[in-house]
Amino acid sequence: MEDTITSIIPLLAAMTPMVAALLIPYYRADQDKRELVSIIAACVTFLLVLSLVPRVMDGQIIILKLVEILPGFSVKFRVDGFGILFATVSSFLWIFTTLYSIGYMRGLNEHAQTRYYTCFALTLGSALGVAFSGSLFTLYLCYELVSIFTYPLVMHHEDSEGFQGARKYLVYLMGAGKLFFLPALVITYILTGNLDFSAQPLLSGDSNHMMLIALFILFMAGLAKAGLMPLHSWLPSAMVAPTPVSALLHAVAVVKVGVFCVARVIYNVFGPELMQNLHLVMPTAYFASATILIASMIALTHDNLKARLAFSTISQLAYITLGFALVSLNGLTGGAIHIANHAFSKITLFYCAGAIFVATGKKYVSQLDGIGRIMPYTMTAFTIGAMSMIGIPGTAGFISKWFLGLGALDNNSMLLLVFLLTSSLLNAGYFLPVVYRAFFREPAAVDLHLSEAKPAMVIPLAVTATVTVLLGLFPGPLLTLIQGVIGR
Repeated sequence: MEDTITSIIPLLAAMTPMVAALLIPYYRADQDKRELVSIIAACVTFLLVLSLVPRVMDGQIIILKLVEILPGFSVKFRVDGFGILFATVSSFLWIFTTLYSIGYMRGLNEHAQTRYYTCFALTLGSALGVAFSGSLFTLYLCYELVSIFTYPLVMHHEDSEGFQGARKYLVYLMGAGKLFFLPALVITYILTGNLDFSAQPLLSGDSNHMMLIALFILFMAGLAKAGLMPLHSWLPSAMVAPTPVSALLHAVAVVKVGVFCVARVIYNVFGPELMQNLHLVMPTAYFASATILIASMIALTHDNLKARLAFSTISQLAYITLGFALVSLNGLTGGAIHIANHAFSKITLFYCAGAIFVATGKKYVSQLDGIGRIMPYTMTAFTIGAMSMIGIPGTAGFISKWFLGLGALDNNSMLLLVFLLTSSLLNAGYFLPVVYRAFFREPAAVDLHLSEAKPAMVIPLAVTATVTVLLGLFPGPLLTLIQGVIGR
């Protein structure tokens, strides 16, 4: 029996960014006030989310039903350990992404900054709606809102490349949602008469097993935000967006919404026991592993730094899906903790890529010779983020890969373990050349007058790089949260 309480705080946390999105256009003529609204909203949102953590740590589930459309078909919030982890990471990083955005957008004198900050706020509010979803219908609704609100961010530059990338982004994400996710939702309601999440999964093994396997495939195909191949190509195309948007897409909101929904489908719709009975565990794990390896190999071929980071993201997201698919304590721990670890590591890398572009105009790996001597703080942070992606001990990524490796052994799969080790070698193959060029090659004479980007950009990347190290050296509090919830 769940220990549940009712609270309006989840609604307030999700609505605070929405209120900010109404105020930001009001101050379009005063950029200082406009940006102050964004910062205040980010801080208030984080504090509201943080206030829920002690209750969740005590084993309570926070419930708030807004509207019941049909019996078992409602718009409802439900805050558990999965949700609070995602919401805490997202709201915390929104603060630093807002600060970083100020330095980036002002540094490049970007146009349409009011629209940018408005859509940013709407996206984070929708992502929190996903984190706190108490029903499959609420999850779907907020999932689609994230796609809609991020479309203007992807096409921000309003050139042919921007419109093409944004069109592909929307077609893939909303197309998959309408073609696969929505039918899967309807079928689930027909089978169960209920879409509300609870301690028990929605589905049981009473239905035809072949139909349930087909339903699982529909769900996975509908969650294109998770970046699994072959429904992944929207993600590199979205790199036409400004770098803070790329950081939002790849580290905080969009892709994390995707893998978070994968977790909900596996654990709240199907459940570990049904996953095993349907023999879906290892096929899903191998499918995720294929994405890990293929995306890593493609990353090796890209000279454009953001494109390399994009394919790295596809690979790293598949680690999270792999962990959830293993349905073991260690696998689930690895997948859940990588939501946070990847967020801090990858956002650091994108922050660094943006700082390099603003300060030097460089966006290709082949242009980065000696950049570490010109921008030592930025490239030190990049190195930390890269080491975490590789899985070097002392960084956040090592903790994730350690538990994923244990999860593979729990399932008696040495092949999965080999895939994980191979992927780390591939990670090293596309990150270490960047670090080598930055610190061990001489800068071009014309670059010697260059320097670090503005503090508004350097400070956020320094903070996220520091957290990446702290999560690697002191993973205890995060593991306590995750394993405490899993244990229940």
